[in-house]
Amino acid sequence: MIFQGNDEISLQNLLNLSCMNLRLAPVLLLLSCTTLFAQNKPWNGLDVGLSNLYRLSNAQTRSISPENFTGERGKGGMADTSDTRANQANARREARDLGKGWKVNPFVIIKPKQVFTLAEISGSGQIQHIWMTPTGNWRFSILRFYWDDEKTPSVEVPVGDFFGMGWGEYAPLNSLAVCVNPGSAFNCYWPMPFRKKCRITMENLDDREMRLYYQVDYTLTEVPDDAAYFHAQFRRANGHPVNQPITLIDGIKGKGQYVGTYLAWGVHNNGWWGEGEIKFFMDGDKEYPTIAGTGTEDYFCGSYNFDRNGKYTEFSTPYAGLPQVLRPDGTYKSQQRFGLYRWHLLDPVRFEKDLKVTIQDLGWKSGGRYLPQSSDVAGTIFWYQTEPHTPFPALPARDALEIN
Repeated sequence: MIFQGNDEISLQNLLNLSCMNLRLAPVLLLLSCTTLFAQNKPWNGLDVGLSNLYRLSNAQTRSISPENFTGERGKGGMADTSDTRANQANARREARDLGKGWKVNPFVIIKPKQVFTLAEISGSGQIQHIWMTPTGNWRFSILRFYWDDEKTPSVEVPVGDFFGMGWGEYAPLNSLAVCVNPGSAFNCYWPMPFRKKCRITMENLDDREMRLYYQVDYTLTEVPDDAAYFHAQFRRANGHPVNQPITLIDGIKGKGQYVGTYLAWGVHNNGWWGEGEIKFFMDGDKEYPTIAGTGTEDYFCGSYNFDRNGKYTEFSTPYAGLPQVLRPDGTYKSQQRFGLYRWHLLDPVRFEKDLKVTIQDLGWKSGGRYLPQSSDVAGTIFWYQTEPHTPFPALPARDALEIN
């Protein structure tokens, strides 16, 4: 550290003193060298914020969209209206009077049962932002991310659930990690580092083709040695056995941190439904967890049923929210549906070896007793970990994914 002022000791004076005291010399010399090295080391351009936006970096900004499938420098907006190949000039009719260089290919068409590669990036870097607006059935459109040369995906989630819209309907969501803006504009800001390669695909499970507008913004730069890989997994418990907790995630092996939960929760009974506790079993926990919450609304940073004046109250904040409440009749009746998110951005749950997360499904019945429920709970879990990861359970078949 460099000091200034009449009553403080400068770095040069400290070094002079170190020469007079051989026992302190190695320590002070190391501190001074470390400080100078840190000041002169080039910034890799990651961890961007208001406090460092002014800093220069050798990181290279790139972006992939249907107007530039490779993200290469100087290769955007080159689609030609005369190109009849698939997904090369999808707006050729609209641009027929303007021609090349205008809005010739702003979207792709993904045919039924087709897997389309949205992005394939080589080198070291980090995805910084993804925007997309998909048509069709959001639960039947499956996003997958592959890091480096892995064979099984680190992310496998229906597109609606990945962006906090698990019920297939638009609702405004305003958080630091995910934003959903009018109309149905999906955005995520999860940092996603990779060292060798990144591949992103979308599979259309529907019987109808879908149209997808999208953009993947990333940077090519050096990634720190301690950077873990982003993961997200989808599971659904619909009609599960009562008196058994719902497993949100299991089988995570390795070192990392749990960073987010999104639940699309459908209630099959009347009344309040969220008395269940979330539990984190980590690093060898067996019967009892290390972390046990006190209730569903408590975990999602709310209280007392999210109720104000006898009604559920939607909210959306940087770290937690209830952005979506579907009310068939506007009161506490059955078949209400809820979308909830909780991002552990400032309080990640760190694990050394393994992790399992469960949540109880509890409401109320007569006599002030808990009611074990069998709700429809579709959960998407977000975490970072070292690779290799344990392969995910098979994604539910299309009929089991369907919202009903």
